[in-house]
Amino acid sequence: MIGRVTSPCIYIQDTGSEKGRGVYAGRDFQEGELIEAAPVLILFRPFTELPPRIRQIVYNWGELTKGPPASAAIYGYGSLYNHDNPANIRYKANAEEEVMNYFAARDIVKDEELTVNYNAAQGEPISEKDDWFELHGIQPITG
Repeated sequence: MIGRVTSPCIYIQDTGSEKGRGVYAGRDFQEGELIEAAPVLILFRPFTELPPRIRQIVYNWGELTKGPPASAAIYGYGSLYNHDNPANIRYKANAEEEVMNYFAARDIVKDEELTVNYNAAQGEPISEKDDWFELHGIQPITG
C-alpha cells in the first residue's frame, strides 16, 4: 500500500478498491479551475510505434497538439489519474510550454478522486465510446 503523498492542492492515496492508488483533491475546485500544470517529456516517436505497455502510460502528444508525430510521458500526477466516464477533470496539451494542463470539468469537492476520461478526444471529460481498455487488451478494474 502506498503512503499518502501530498501537495497543497492534490494528493495520492489508495482508493480502497482494486484500482489501487488514485489522485485526490486536497481542496475544493471550481469548474474551469487549473488543477495541475504537469511538465512533459516528449518522445519523438509516433504513438503507434511504441511498445503496447508504454502506450498505456503516455499521451499521443502529436495528436493533442496537432503537431508532428510524438508521444509524451507526463510528470507530476499526470500519469496517475484513474479513468472515469464522465470524468471530473479534462486535460489540454500546451505544446509551446511543454506542459499538460488539467482543469476541473465541474465543481469538485475536497477529498474527491480526480479522474480523466481515457477515451475522450482532446481530453474532454465525456465520450460516447468507453473502449480504451478493450483496445489496449486490459481488463478494467472497477470499484
